[in-house]
Amino acid sequence: MELQEAVARFSYAERAKSELIIGSQLLGSLAGYKGEERNGARRMLVAFIGAVSSELAFACQATSEAEFSRAQALLHDAADAIEREEYEVASETIGRSISAATTAAQHAWQVLADHGLV
Repeated sequence: MELQEAVARFSYAERAKSELIIGSQLLGSLAGYKGEERNGARRMLVAFIGAVSSELAFACQATSEAEFSRAQALLHDAADAIEREEYEVASETIGRSISAATTAAQHAWQVLADHGLV
């Protein structure tokens, strides 16, 4: 992997991790909503996850890093679980998506470290 590509992959991965962590925190807040508020919050969370999924697709296309594609697929599964109100399953799946983004960052981090940049 070239240095410029490593910088791009690391940047995409760190942004994805941040967005995924926010999604996980939002998922955790769903329990505090009742009735129609929960329905609205769930719809907004699914929309947010869709936006993060689009970011992951862009990262995968821009870098050809397979872990971004894996993270996106897992995020799609999490959105499906949220729609079914299976929040524990969704939380675990988002966690695996975060792990995939972390793996993408690790691959790039090693190249950056080899060049003395981190």
